[in-house]
Amino acid sequence: MTADSPLDAYSAVVSGVAAELTAKVACLRVPRAGSRGGGEGLGSAVVYTSDGFLLTNAHVLGRAPGGTALFSDGSSAPFAVVGSDPLSDLAVVRSAGGTPSPAELGEADDLVVGQLVVAVGSPLGLAGSVTAGVVSALGRSLPTRSGSAARLVEDVIQTDAALNPGNSGGALADARSRVVGINTAVAGFGLGLAVPINATSRRIISALMASGRVRRAYLGIVSMPAPLPAAVARRVGRSSGLRVAEVVPAGPAARAGLRAGDLLLSAAGQPVAAAQDLQRLMFGEAIGQPLAITVMRNGALVDVIAEPAELIAA
Repeated sequence: MTADSPLDAYSAVVSGVAAELTAKVACLRVPRAGSRGGGEGLGSAVVYTSDGFLLTNAHVLGRAPGGTALFSDGSSAPFAVVGSDPLSDLAVVRSAGGTPSPAELGEADDLVVGQLVVAVGSPLGLAGSVTAGVVSALGRSLPTRSGSAARLVEDVIQTDAALNPGNSGGALADARSRVVGINTAVAGFGLGLAVPINATSRRIISALMASGRVRRAYLGIVSMPAPLPAAVARRVGRSSGLRVAEVVPAGPAARAGLRAGDLLLSAAGQPVAAAQDLQRLMFGEAIGQPLAITVMRNGALVDVIAEPAELIAA
């Protein structure tokens, strides 16, 4: 920015992100089955690869097999749904026509509270929608559901960048125009939520592109964070674990001998201090495989071996 530039530093960053990403965020027009008069839903999507793959929210698509993608240059193309995962609210679609160059993905785990972020959407398929704000909170959880299966999307980004109708599925970007989240919901007046781009979401996206779905494992417990006794905390180097509040009858955890009241300390040799720590292990490769779990029970350390089963969204 030159000394005589009419833009201050903040404006220069926001306008730079807008210039870089507006063309790379499409408007999705999604037909709604059963809607009167041929109704449709609107959302946004971020160009992910140079051969037509785009990222969006699962809730933008619903059960639709496809729709139409519109870009800021006025072009449009039909798209087909490649894979959708309601439990992470992520989905991948593929455009049948040409797309702009892909957006660069960043790393949400590097964000800090107070950091500038820019939300870019294309709610009307016109020139796009750009709003700016800061990361107002990190580590939030977003409840999701698919049939009878429920999950918490971990480490959701909360921002005060205003989200306009149709912005779901659009980009949340850092000051270097790297996409660090996919905007998913309005949490309240002046608050928005975004699914983070991190190792877990990259894994989900890869699974959707490869097979159209995400296989998940489950143990069959309900747990909550709980403080560790001082002696145990000193021994393991952290202050909390996961208290088992409920064990699903005949589930994998019950068969392994886990009980309500157990305090989970580790799983697969990894420390467990929050539900997300356990959730990160519950992907397809864990199904049917021995999982070593260490718990504290009645003041003693107990090791059990569980075999997670596949989570079925019925």
